Amino acid sequence: MNATVTQQIEQLGVFPIIVIEDATDATRLGETLLSAGLPCAEVTFRTEAAEEAIRILAEGFPDLLVGAGTVLSVELAQKAIDAGAKFILSPGFNPSVVDFCLSQDVEIYPGICTPTEIEAAMAKGLRVLKFFPAGSMGGVRYLQAISAPLSMVRYIPTGGVNLQNLPDYLNFDKVLACAGTWIVKKQWLKDKDFDRIRKEAEKAVAVVKKVRGDQHDG
Repeated sequence: MNATVTQQIEQLGVFPIIVIEDATDATRLGETLLSAGLPCAEVTFRTEAAEEAIRILAEGFPDLLVGAGTVLSVELAQKAIDAGAKFILSPGFNPSVVDFCLSQDVEIYPGICTPTEIEAAMAKGLRVLKFFPAGSMGGVRYLQAISAPLSMVRYIPTGGVNLQNLPDYLNFDKVLACAGTWIVKKQWLKDKDFDRIRKEAEKAVAVVKKVRGDQHDG
């Protein structure tokens, strides 16, 4: 992969946010995402299985772009990076986590939802940020409003993003990509319903191709 992590994420346009309870499910999950044409996974540190799941995905699937989410401390960031995570996301803007990831040359997309947080992130040299919670904050209309004075930043909306509103987000040029739990629902993982996960991932990929394809055709 010659493209940077951020470029890869932009090319994908969407990726799943994953809450995994059993790390042994990671192998099937990696196979499922790759077969669906969605070679990316953000594994959140919301469970004890997260670190091992990241390691299994990173070591077992070199074509899968593996990231870590819900990274709330430098300690968790270190664990994620050691396990093989290529990018980090956090719910909010934590300067210590941002500084650490930058020092390790690992992409960090901290969560923001106000102009003040955006400016704080920009002061660190960041130009791609996680927009969370996107739906509760006003979605695309909110992004359009804050992008008027802050046009140099692009976003990864999460929180309330789904298959139905995915096109609205992707049609806005300040959206780099979208992420959400709807692609790999926690219950589907528990039920080991990988066929359903594959179908949902394929639907998300199809939406990205339709929206971004139309943009390129135009």
